[in-house]
Order: sequence, then structure tokens, then C-alpha cells
Amino acid sequence: MIHHQFNPSILREYDIRGTFNDNLTVKDAYALGQRFGFFVKSENGQSICVGRDGRLSSPELTSALIEGIRSQGMDVLDIGIGPTPMLYYSIKYFAADAGIMVTGSHNPAQDNGFKMALKDRPFFGKDIQKLDKTIPAYTSVIGALSTRTEVKEKYCERLLQDYQKSERRLKIVWDPGNGASSEIVEMLTASDLFCADHILLNTTIDGTFPAHHPDPTEPENLKQIIQTVTEKKADLGIAFDGDGDRIGVVDSKGRILWGDQLMILFAKEVLKDNPNATIIADVKASQVLFEQIKLMGGVGLMARTGHSLIKSKMKETGALLAGEMSGHIFFADRYYGYDDALYAAIRLINILQQSPLSLADIFDQMPKLINTPEIRIPCADSLKFSVIDNIHAQLKTKNATFSDVDGVRVTTDDGWWLLRASNTQSILVARCESKTEAGLQRLKEQLQEYLEIPILN
Repeated sequence: MIHHQFNPSILREYDIRGTFNDNLTVKDAYALGQRFGFFVKSENGQSICVGRDGRLSSPELTSALIEGIRSQGMDVLDIGIGPTPMLYYSIKYFAADAGIMVTGSHNPAQDNGFKMALKDRPFFGKDIQKLDKTIPAYTSVIGALSTRTEVKEKYCERLLQDYQKSERRLKIVWDPGNGASSEIVEMLTASDLFCADHILLNTTIDGTFPAHHPDPTEPENLKQIIQTVTEKKADLGIAFDGDGDRIGVVDSKGRILWGDQLMILFAKEVLKDNPNATIIADVKASQVLFEQIKLMGGVGLMARTGHSLIKSKMKETGALLAGEMSGHIFFADRYYGYDDALYAAIRLINILQQSPLSLADIFDQMPKLINTPEIRIPCADSLKFSVIDNIHAQLKTKNATFSDVDGVRVTTDDGWWLLRASNTQSILVARCESKTEAGLQRLKEQLQEYLEIPILN
């Protein structure tokens, strides 16, 4: 048997991702199925759930992946098209040993990839790197294949299990962006349990993403939902990324609430019932969030960005809630501790239906610092980590105050600036935050000096 080699660029920190028929092929999908199946089998597992998003390349990749898994004598439960959190849920619902989601998440339409999970932990980092060297055993036994698309209804039922009926009826605009959560959004909003008026946008699953790119961290992609919210006088708008594990929210005035701002609402709710609970946020989060967690009686913990890394840190610390500025929200309070944007939407709607204030009122009352959104700087995968290492060394020689939990987060009298390498894209991610415009400008200038390129206005 010739050992198949993956293009090293697709083996990311917490998933596998590349451009279809460029550095990611059907042969990669088959080889991954073989090796992941072999790994799960070696851990005494027998069943693996497989789901996919709506990208044009997903059916072909999924078919090869399933064939590879079954070649190891492993059984496959094919759950069909749906969001990544539905794949996580299916592992629990069917008591399966593992799962693989075929998805390009929020990457461009021509990209695709695989997110993997084991029954009791995420599969990432060194696990993924080991797959490149794994040599699966030959077996004449072909695993069984069963179609288990009924999990969609069970998943919707589980989401609505934590929905609390209220006399306050909200008008909500939903935009799954033609992504994998589209059908689930339609099923949820059609439920008799839901006391709200719904306006749905872009709910036809379409891997060309005709309306806009499915990434709610880019304001450009929220223009349509903002326009609809303001025109229809809705209370809020809720958008999802391509595979439904990241949420984007706008208030009735069309203002975007980023993940760290939503976390203030979620933290308040969780801490009300769980005083002193640990709550995790990633290094991109505003200092306001950490200050608010402390004021509300919680323990704030700063962690590395990345869904697998956050899930591992939650398990390690017993945190009940975690979130990233990018819109990954993880509830271990009444839920399973993985990132599920649809579940986060239900929890947000509960909070608003039980509040005398509108989301716009809540947003107005939040403490405000002046900050940049995520600034994305193109940088080759082969260079991005060495750029961070170089700046890290410079900061040490200058005795700067900084955290190196993930990249570098530098604190000065003006506030802080962050620079980290993305684990999913060929970019560096920067952010700055200050109490004053002048302070923010100084932080930008300092960051620019270290980068030695003019990337900030």
C-alpha cells in the first residue's frame, strides 16, 4: 500500500482545511477516513457519525470519507446536511464513538475541510498531525452504513428544550446565509413552541453563497440583515456562519454586537444561578468583558483562540461558559460545552423576552471602550508564526508588559493591542482597545512599528 501524504498546509491546529482540488482532494478525504477510522478503532470504538455542510464539494468529499472509514471495519452513521453543532449533538444522541463534519466553515466557497470530535473530547493539534503518519491496517471487513437524518428533528427538539415561553413577543430576523444551518432555522422558527414573529433570509442551502459570504464577523456580510431589521422595525437580527457554530447579532438600530459583548449578557445569566463560576474568553475579547465578569461575581479566564482549545480549557477548568469575539459561544450550563450558535440564539432570545429592556437599550448601557474590530492582515502560512515569534522576542528585549497566551497581547497605559496568527486562514489578526481616541491611535502606531507595514488607518 502506497502511503498517502497530505499537503502539510491543510493540517491546521484544530481542523483540516484547504481549497478543493488544489491542496485538498477526494484522495485526502478517503485517506482521512481510513486513518481516523483506524484511530477510533484502536481506542475500542466502533461507530462514527458523519455530517456535511452545503458546499458544492461536500457530497464528493463525504462519500470518499465514508468509504475510507468503512474500509477499517467501522460503522458510519450518515446524518446528512446540517450545522456542525448538530454533528456534535449526534455523537451524544447516538452514543457514537466519534464524528467528522465535512465543512469549510466560513472560508471561501471553493474551500472545504473536516472537523473531528471524539465522544469525550475534541480531536486537534497533535492528534491531527499524527494522522499524517498513521498507517491504517488492512481489514477485509467493511463497516455498516446507516442514514440517520432523523437526528435533525431530535436536535431541534433539544434546542427548544431550553427555550422559555414568554408573553413578550419579539420580531426577529434570521440569516443563515445559505449555509448549513438554513434548514434548522426553518424548522425552529416553524415550531409552535416559539413565541416570536420571524423574518427569514437566505434559507436555501447553496454552496455558492449567492447573497453574501457566510461570515458574520465581517460587517460587509451583515448589511442585508441590518437593512431588513431597520426596515421591518425588528427587535434584533441573528446571523450564522457557513456551518452554524458562530453567531452574529444586530440590535434594532442595526448596530453589531460582537461576541465579547454578547458574552456580557450570557455571563450575567449564568452567574445569576452559578455564583463564582469560571467564564472563559479568548485573547481578542475586550477588557470590559473581563471587568464585567469580575463585577458580577465570576472568575474570568483569558484563553487561546480556537474552538478545540476552548473546549479543552472548559473541561480542564470546569467553566460553565466560554466565548470568542468571533461568535463561537460555548455553554456548559444546561448544555454540552461545545460551540453552538443556534443554541446561543435560543439563550439570547430567552434573555431578551424576560428583560424589560430591548437589546438596543442593553447595548446602550454597556460600558464602552474605543476599539478596532478584528483587523485581518494577509500573511503566508509559512511565515505567520515566525512573525509572531520575532515580535515576541522584540517585546522581551524591551521589557514590555504582555501576555503570550496566544500570540502577543501588549498592555500599555493607553490600553492594549493584540497580534496573533490565525489557525484557519493565511492571516495575522490584530486588535487594539483604549479609553480614548488618542490612546487608540498610539496603540495602532505601536503595533504598526512592530509589523513595519502600514496596515492601520
